[in-house]
Amino acid sequence: MKRDTIETAPAWLRGSAALMMLTFDVDAEAPILAEGRRYGEHLMLMSHQAFGPMIGVPRILELLAEFDLRATFFVPGLIADRYPAAVEQMLAGGHEIGHHSYSHRPPTSLTPDEERADFERCLEALTRHGATVRGHRTPLSAASMHTAGLVAEYGLLYESTLMDDDRPYRLDTGSGDIIELPPHWGLDDWLQYNFLALRGADFRIKPPDEVIDGWISELDAMRRYGCLYVLTMHPFCSGRAGRLLGLRRLLKHAVNCQDVEFVTGTEAAQRALADPGLARRALARLDPNPDPSVYPRD
Repeated sequence: MKRDTIETAPAWLRGSAALMMLTFDVDAEAPILAEGRRYGEHLMLMSHQAFGPMIGVPRILELLAEFDLRATFFVPGLIADRYPAAVEQMLAGGHEIGHHSYSHRPPTSLTPDEERADFERCLEALTRHGATVRGHRTPLSAASMHTAGLVAEYGLLYESTLMDDDRPYRLDTGSGDIIELPPHWGLDDWLQYNFLALRGADFRIKPPDEVIDGWISELDAMRRYGCLYVLTMHPFCSGRAGRLLGLRRLLKHAVNCQDVEFVTGTEAAQRALADPGLARRALARLDPNPDPSVYPRD
């Protein structure tokens, strides 16, 4: 694969054309309950989400074992408490467990104190279930101005939330530096496969071949430009049979490329941290209202 001739290949690639980071957000019922306790009485929704840890996770673990690959599973603390056997299976397979809040409530909907309490509760839950937590992903990618600072304050190495790059960078949070491992909606199965009986949460369910073809095209492009390919999947979506076979096709393509290296979140962050030429950015609040006539205040 011929790389882009304008940009110099970053040191964290270590000779690979791209790094591929397989991530699974084991949300289960948490994002639905975050919309309201009343949804706990909605048996279709609850069963739809429970498919993830009950059926999807074991199937995904079997697929990863087939290719001898390690992935990063971002797990809400509530779901770790609800499905401890699923967490045990992930850890037994040598996979990484990442922080994904306790309740899956977006930090932008919480006060700073509420966000801190939720963050701490998840960290305690995952640790109690045997995980060594090094990374964080914000629910719904809805990070507040305080989120990255909490990641740094509590000694985590990285987060995978912000979408302003397709390569890792060092983020100055004001409370210490962390590594950002940027994901993107285009590599997220939620928008490809998901349908929920919630207002404002309905998407067209795409066939697996269409989705995988797009993901393969994106991987080939990222190989050209020397990127970090962060694939975000949810076991209640990609754990379904046809979609899992599609994921198998993607993994087979990546392996056959012979210039794509698979890494966990911690491995990607450690390699980025060791790169002296890594880009560095400071967390800064964007003032959307420099001219009140353009953006009137809410």
